Amino acid sequence: QVQLVESGGGLVQAGGSLRLSCAASGRTFSGYAMGWFRQAPGKEREFVGTIRRDGGKAYYTDSAKGRFTISRDNAKNTVYLQMNSLTPEETAVYYCAGGLRFSTSVREYDYWGQGTQVTVSS
Repeated sequence: QVQLVESGGGLVQAGGSLRLSCAASGRTFSGYAMGWFRQAPGKEREFVGTIRRDGGKAYYTDSAKGRFTISRDNAKNTVYLQMNSLTPEETAVYYCAGGLRFSTSVREYDYWGQGTQVTVSS
């Protein structure tokens, strides 16, 4: 089992930045690809980005490319999501997730955090 706890969410103005963190405990953190997803009210959970187990490669949804950066520190069992130039449309609960595959699919991730609310005001 892997337990994941997100933090760093909050209220930010449009154009602002936030850095989310996801702390892991339990099984070996470095054995999992780590993804970030978000879910707005009334919408399905959607992929934001993911990072490979060794941190050597990250992949993002098109809307996040150039604005969001995922990084990880395997020594600290933590993955980060730096978000810049946020828009009101990106208001959602943000989740981190761990899985064995470097994937964009919700179904490929076995472990999920409880989520952290990000609200972007206009």
